[in-house]
Amino acid sequence: MSLASKNLLACGLFLAVAQLAQPVTGLELTVSTSGGNKSSPILYGFMFEDINHSGDGGIHSQLLQNNGFQGANPGLTAYAPIGNVSLAVDTENPLSSAITRSLKVTVPPNASGKVGFSNSGYWGIPVNEANYTNSFYIKGDYNGDVTLRLAGASSGSLYASQTISVKSNSSSYTYVETQYPVKQAPDGNNIWELTFDASKVAGKSLNFDLIQLYPPTFHDRPNGLKPEIANVLVDMKGSFLRFPGGNNLEGLTPATRWKWNETIGPLTSRPGRQGNWGYPNTDALGLNEYFLWIQDMGLTAVLGVWDGLTIGGPSPQVITGDALKPYIDDVLNELEYILGDKDTTYGKLRASHGFPDPWPLQYVEIGNEDNLNGGGPSYAERFTAFHDAIKAKYPHLTIISSTDQYLPNPKPKGIWMDWHTYSPAGELVSMFNKFDNVDRAFPYFVGEYACISLDNGTELAQPIMQGSVAEAVFMIGMERNSDVVKMAAYAPLLQQYGGYTWNDHVPNLIMFNNNPNGIVRSTSYYVQQMFSVNRGSTILPVESDGSFGPVYYVASKTSDNKTYYVKFANYGPTPQPVTVNIPKTETGRLTTLSGAATAANTWSSPNAVTPKTSNVSSADGAPGKFTITLPAWSVAVLAVE
Repeated sequence: MSLASKNLLACGLFLAVAQLAQPVTGLELTVSTSGGNKSSPILYGFMFEDINHSGDGGIHSQLLQNNGFQGANPGLTAYAPIGNVSLAVDTENPLSSAITRSLKVTVPPNASGKVGFSNSGYWGIPVNEANYTNSFYIKGDYNGDVTLRLAGASSGSLYASQTISVKSNSSSYTYVETQYPVKQAPDGNNIWELTFDASKVAGKSLNFDLIQLYPPTFHDRPNGLKPEIANVLVDMKGSFLRFPGGNNLEGLTPATRWKWNETIGPLTSRPGRQGNWGYPNTDALGLNEYFLWIQDMGLTAVLGVWDGLTIGGPSPQVITGDALKPYIDDVLNELEYILGDKDTTYGKLRASHGFPDPWPLQYVEIGNEDNLNGGGPSYAERFTAFHDAIKAKYPHLTIISSTDQYLPNPKPKGIWMDWHTYSPAGELVSMFNKFDNVDRAFPYFVGEYACISLDNGTELAQPIMQGSVAEAVFMIGMERNSDVVKMAAYAPLLQQYGGYTWNDHVPNLIMFNNNPNGIVRSTSYYVQQMFSVNRGSTILPVESDGSFGPVYYVASKTSDNKTYYVKFANYGPTPQPVTVNIPKTETGRLTTLSGAATAANTWSSPNAVTPKTSNVSSADGAPGKFTITLPAWSVAVLAVE
């Protein structure tokens, strides 16, 4: 039985949901400094997939949309002509076997002056004071100047202009790259322009492809992450990254699933795909880029692999039996690419891409939400096939099932189970004790969770304080059971404000646009940060003179026995006084996040609700005794030494 269960039994706290909501007056807690259960060191982290343009147009730093004309039917999205030219998507002049479409710019006879095209980016282009790197491929007979500019889409204000000499031919593509200084723009309503001398191409055409614009990147990685978004994640101090999904792993069909081998190597060899969330994926953020992200943030990798289930349309496809073999082989090839020495076939391929050393990988998840979309009845068979093949070659890997249902009986020893919930606030609170009595032999990964509505059905476009407190209650329940709940991640993680693709009434942890300082850290972001930053290694027993609700709590200590943490959630409209006894402690700090039930951080008020930290001391004559008041609808962390 878990420590959480023992505490509940000792206090007689197996109460109905209605009882859990009863107010507490003057709650007093006594934290034991010994005993308890070990807590997972990787409990809090990130779940990432390219949804709501969180990848392309989001954390990935390339700024021009539709730059390789990838996906099912990209058309001329984001492009516009400059001057008297016509634009078309051309399939007769492919850049490579992967990048098969290009932009054809046709110039009429007798034309003169500057002509070309613009790209509006992903709902604008962030233009910040820095040096930008710009590149493109050009095909066609041209010998003259090309001018690259960044300008305000409405204002016309010029923020960068670079003229370069270009000589190209009609037999093959010529690669052009340049860097130039950029001035600060007041907002993200900007466009990128390329113009050339029309008289030199009059009556002819030029083809352009894989046009790229990069600002400085996180850790200065080529083809890297946007530092302004990456640093917000760094501030959360998460421990793991689950990638590449999520639904976006599964594909609309088997042919359009996320294919690891089409996300590696030069960008010219990455065809991209029509993602699951209604827009093309360039896959410029590919397998190696994910591992660089993990390396640069000090994270643990959780790799999702495709297991035969798609999510396309009203009749998702499920592949079973012998037909799974090529897909199992594909996963084994992917694992060899990640883990193999450079003398193996795929390890050698990885080394040829600039990564001679294997990547660190411990956790592999088989599929995504196989309890849904008709995947359940065949999951035991499919899971077993992938599990056994992977463990035979890589016995050290921890295998995670994508659901805690439809598993083989008996379950293979050593597996973990993924479990997801997107729930109303009250339902999350009612799941406070969900993990108290689960089988400790089979740990859980809560790979996706969020409060997405109120109990009356009101959907949430962004996190609000009541929902964030409900999440904190659920998180306290997980942390109390973090001997068996090994990892947990809020989802969705990131959302480009112009790019809702799941539902514009589903909240996201972090919202962003292209404006300077255009990032909104939600109330739920701060809850995640407070819980992740303040972590102990052991969950401690707590004696209480009252029951859980509306105040919920969990206590822990660090491995050196020097710092004690008590995390609180007050899920109610009334302030709650609490006295906390922690022997042999004297001083510390109290960090509190609170606001009205409907308070939220929005574009117009991004800092409406932020954590406040104050110093605390034990009461005079009573060492180790701390008296605090939890505001209505609040989350707090008491850290004492």
